[in-house]
Amino acid sequence: MSASAAPVVHLARPHRPVVVAGTLAELRGPTCGLVELPLRLWWHPQRAFDLGQHTMLLWMYENVLRESIRVDELRAFLDGATLVRVWSELNLPRAVRAAWEARHPRLRARLAA
Repeated sequence: MSASAAPVVHLARPHRPVVVAGTLAELRGPTCGLVELPLRLWWHPQRAFDLGQHTMLLWMYENVLRESIRVDELRAFLDGATLVRVWSELNLPRAVRAAWEARHPRLRARLAA
């Protein structure tokens, strides 16, 4: 494979690639209620997020997108339609945003709208 054909790897942090779901449809996590993230994803003593509060939903999505190391974590906690709806509001590292938008142009289009 030539250097120009090599896949681009986006890093969430040094030595850790961003994990991106293959499709938005596979993200079928909760859309309401209280959701408790595992300690690996959110190491704060209060790990429950009330998805009925918009700012808490954004905060949870930002943490899951930034900290996930397996696709099953994304599937468990994110919802594809919700992700599309809130994408432009999320405060994400550039590499995380770039990796997701490269795989899912629909998110980039949502930003432009």
